[in-house]
Amino acid sequence: MPIFEYKCKKCGHKTEFLEKAGSDKKHICEKCGSNDMQRLLSTFSAGSSSSSNDNYSCPTGTCPFN
Repeated sequence: MPIFEYKCKKCGHKTEFLEKAGSDKKHICEKCGSNDMQRLLSTFSAGSSSSSNDNYSCPTGTCPFN
């Protein structure tokens, strides 16, 4: 089962929940008790067609990936 990140619309607290994809389960904020949680998109789940080295930065400028 994937891990989804949620943000509470009331207090802004972020937390993660392990749940089935496509689940419509309501989660409760562990900080304020609100059940008004919004699922956030992660960069991993949003999908990216770039290779892992595209965003690589080398502090010295002499790394083989530059």
